[in-house]
Amino acid sequence: MIHQEFARPLASHWRRYVVGQGRLDPTPSALRFTVAAATARRYADAQIDDYQGLPRRRFPWRPPLRLTVHARFSHPVGELRGTAGFGFWNDPFLMTGARIPTLPRALWFFYSSPPSNMKLDLDTPGGGWKAATLDALRPAALLLAPIAPLVIGLMNLPPLYRTLWPPIQRAINVREAAVPAGMTEGHTYEIEWGTTQAHFTVDGIPIMEKAPAPRGPLGFVAWLDNQYLVATPWGRLKWGLLDVPGCQWMEIERLTINPLPAG
Repeated sequence: MIHQEFARPLASHWRRYVVGQGRLDPTPSALRFTVAAATARRYADAQIDDYQGLPRRRFPWRPPLRLTVHARFSHPVGELRGTAGFGFWNDPFLMTGARIPTLPRALWFFYSSPPSNMKLDLDTPGGGWKAATLDALRPAALLLAPIAPLVIGLMNLPPLYRTLWPPIQRAINVREAAVPAGMTEGHTYEIEWGTTQAHFTVDGIPIMEKAPAPRGPLGFVAWLDNQYLVATPWGRLKWGLLDVPGCQWMEIERLTINPLPAG
């Protein structure tokens, strides 16, 4: 079990990752993940995690467990620039270690601002503040890889997109739901990660239940950065950085990761 009150110094479990104009700023009651005066010429990130330098097989978390985070943000949806969030993933893009690149697995509360558009759930916007699951390493997903170029082309036609994407979405265990709670207010966010299903609540109110759960092991991450990503089923791919001329932050007061009894 991990329990961190951020009014106290960071426990030895956590690793800091600060790049560019990112900062980790302690306050009397919390830890602020700050990005200030960043430009689109350089990546900026303020992050803590528990997997830096580890091979993926040694990432520390497997289901069943419960994650609880009390957090708030400086700006509302659409005004906060870049991406931010907290939860579990497999760090597939070599951000914190020399590992072989892989496809993503994730289970988290995730925010992305315009022009980001990660349209992975048929019924959920491609950006904004949402709960999300993904496991692109499932055997069912890997079996689809040989036909991906053909399917991507067909999904440029809206009727075919609405027909073809739902079974692919199920194959990669994608499920998303917009978070209705205001980002600038303090809320308690909870993920219950089971062996087959995941449940998301905000202040005890369910916002996504019985979502498909990714497999472990995964690592915990909390971050705020200035990047954006476009990745759509119809083949649009783009990555870039955003200007953050002022100061913006995510503030976490406390978090708990509590293993649950199996079954």
